[in-house]
Amino acid sequence: MKLLSYAFTLLFLLTTHVISAQQEVSVTGVVMDQDVNQPLEYATIAFFSKSENRIVTGGITDLDGKFDIKVPKGTYDISVEYISYSTKTIPNKTINRDTNLGVMGIAIDAQSLGEVSIIAERTTVEIKLDKKIYNVGQDLTVRGGTVSDVLDNVPSVSVDVEGNVSLRGNENVTILINGKPSGLVGLNSTDALRQLPAESIERVEVITSPSARYDAEGTAGILNIILRRSKLQGLNGAITANAGHPTTAGISGNINYRTGDFNFFNTTGYSYRESPGKSFTETQYFNRQFDEDGNLIADNPDTFLNEDRETDRQNKNFTTNIGLEWYITDSASLTTSVVYRGSDEENSTSNFIKEFNAVGDILNESTRFDPELEDDKTIQYSVNYDKQFGGNSQHKLTFDFQYETSDENERSIISQDGDATERVETLQSQNEILLQSDYVLPLGENSQFEFGYRGNFNELDTDYSLEFNDNGEFVLDTDVSNNLIYREYINAVYSQFGSKIKSKFSYLLGLRMESARLTIDQLTSNDFQKKNYTDLFPTVNLGYEINEKQSLQLGYNRRIRRPRSRFINPFPSRSSATNLFQGNPDINPSYSNKVDLGYLNRFGKFTLNSSIYYERATDVFTFISEDTGDVAIINGTEFPIIRRTPINLATNDRYGFEFTVSYRPSKVWNINGNFNLFQSNTEGFYNGFDYGAENLSWFARLNNKYTLPGSIDWQTRVFYMGPSEDAQNKRKGMFSTDMAFSKDLFDDRASLAFNVSDLFNTRKRSMESTTPTFNSNAEFQWRQRSFNVSFTYRFNQQKKQQRDMERGNGGDDMDFEG
Repeated sequence: MKLLSYAFTLLFLLTTHVISAQQEVSVTGVVMDQDVNQPLEYATIAFFSKSENRIVTGGITDLDGKFDIKVPKGTYDISVEYISYSTKTIPNKTINRDTNLGVMGIAIDAQSLGEVSIIAERTTVEIKLDKKIYNVGQDLTVRGGTVSDVLDNVPSVSVDVEGNVSLRGNENVTILINGKPSGLVGLNSTDALRQLPAESIERVEVITSPSARYDAEGTAGILNIILRRSKLQGLNGAITANAGHPTTAGISGNINYRTGDFNFFNTTGYSYRESPGKSFTETQYFNRQFDEDGNLIADNPDTFLNEDRETDRQNKNFTTNIGLEWYITDSASLTTSVVYRGSDEENSTSNFIKEFNAVGDILNESTRFDPELEDDKTIQYSVNYDKQFGGNSQHKLTFDFQYETSDENERSIISQDGDATERVETLQSQNEILLQSDYVLPLGENSQFEFGYRGNFNELDTDYSLEFNDNGEFVLDTDVSNNLIYREYINAVYSQFGSKIKSKFSYLLGLRMESARLTIDQLTSNDFQKKNYTDLFPTVNLGYEINEKQSLQLGYNRRIRRPRSRFINPFPSRSSATNLFQGNPDINPSYSNKVDLGYLNRFGKFTLNSSIYYERATDVFTFISEDTGDVAIINGTEFPIIRRTPINLATNDRYGFEFTVSYRPSKVWNINGNFNLFQSNTEGFYNGFDYGAENLSWFARLNNKYTLPGSIDWQTRVFYMGPSEDAQNKRKGMFSTDMAFSKDLFDDRASLAFNVSDLFNTRKRSMESTTPTFNSNAEFQWRQRSFNVSFTYRFNQQKKQQRDMERGNGGDDMDFEG
């Protein structure tokens, strides 16, 4: 009877639910800024019932300004609201079936505009079919910092002590600015990311399953950095000044002025930064010699060498991005901009070398001093044309042209024990042209078709010279000095189709074809090589909304990693007397296929975003260290010269699991954590040696933000990178902690922040390398613990709004949400 009672109760509940569902209908529409014809995300739609004298239901718009709200049948006053915009009201609207309200334009309310917000109060996460969007918000730990600092706080992303960016533990990441390659990154993305001010970023898009619109380069995925730009009328902006220890000072600002059909924008920053670092390496060289049968033929004692390196870096950097948007008509706009980035660096490295015997006695000591001067300059010109058809922001044609020229020159005179012994010069110049056009055609209310073209044409000229001091005169080493011209021409076309089915299931299917032509012109040796690749790259992204709080995403894509000029250049470059890097001209592209399954759940005060992923790569790049057979003579003693070079191995299988949890127990307390566990299995032989390896590693990040009495924000970030290993190297785990405090001043028009990076001075890389000819232990610290204070002043802005009204001009892909 009890079971029968339960059954009737369940049947009653199901029947009630069905009857209730039958009384609900779907109301859809689009909310737009009527002045610039741009969609408004997070606009609020409310349904007020006069009979019940209350708001019955409501919702918000998505990235494209669209909404789809379930409403009980009835008559309502419908209101559309957006902060600093005039409210639009539709009175006495009877809704008894599925209704499309069409495109509703609203305008900025000049009287209530006052001080509008363009800085989000907190970091938020948006989940799309092919990407996750992290709105940077007010991350206190990066105030006065750089883009590299911001990326190191984004879930799934990690930045090592040398500034190398990894996505889920994979360093083959493509970095874009506003959806395109940018002069803001320049020749050396690691250095450039350390020079761009953090305050210039609006959001970061983490694209682990890129759609066909994106380049296929980057097996780990894509990081798309969207810069701040305001669409508001009048003059507004912000300026930030910072200073710190080790000596750091900088000032940066952004300004926008919109009047009529024109919008002027500029972001400029200048910084001076000192970054003292150090490293220590202990190496044991195995000098015993064996014949082919393994018999000992020379019982030479092992050699022990310790290298203690201290580095002082001084960087002066100036970056500016100035542009003009012209709204030609209500449906067409033209944007032009110029980016200039220049920097001067002075990097002095002192290398103290000690030679020991087997019992620890010092046999020889020497000092190697390398004062390097580096100057970089990048100029980029870009034009963007955007045309919308029929008043629909989703039916559009865009065209982009970009021309970039970069120069990076490095010079140093290396001395050994006080005597100038080597003169090294590296001169690099790059010219790059980008052509891109995309066409998006909506099909009905829930589908759209897209196709486009992208052409990247890049030429990099690297002139490297090494001279040795011969009785007071520097003589060119023709075995090492070289001039390499590397050209990479890539033409790509793509097409993709996406749709929503009954507001629950979304899909985005795409196919991209890329034809790459690579030429390697080695002027020094008169060697010319040409490689051509034409490949197809399919993409599949699926999404299913279980309910309002839960959703699933499934993605598949094929990616490529092409060797760059440094990987191919057969002429060696020396980092020390006993170590060199040499490219491999025979290296081929690596291909990968990846599947990613994601799950999102919002329950109570928690938000869980998790995924499992699997990637299989062929012809993977692996860097190996080997004895060249040559020797370097230091204080009369011969030491083997070790070469590091890239090779292709057979396969790599990488699979893992990650999750991000956000918890907001109260208005003054916010916690979020990110955990990533991944397994990497590599198989392959090279020159008879097995370089296969299995590695299980993980990293975790925990952020805690709490508002103290006096409205002082306190934020702490803890990060741990687990140990890892490959065929030759074992890396120890790495732990670091950042802490920051912030206080708003002058009615929220200004903020004062203080932060400490690497609070316990533990951000160091420790590694053990083992080969048949040597064993070494090394520890490296790029920059010691640092302190920074920053002051930000905003004019015609305030921070109280929770929604960020800025829009970047890139990354607006198919936004069918899962």
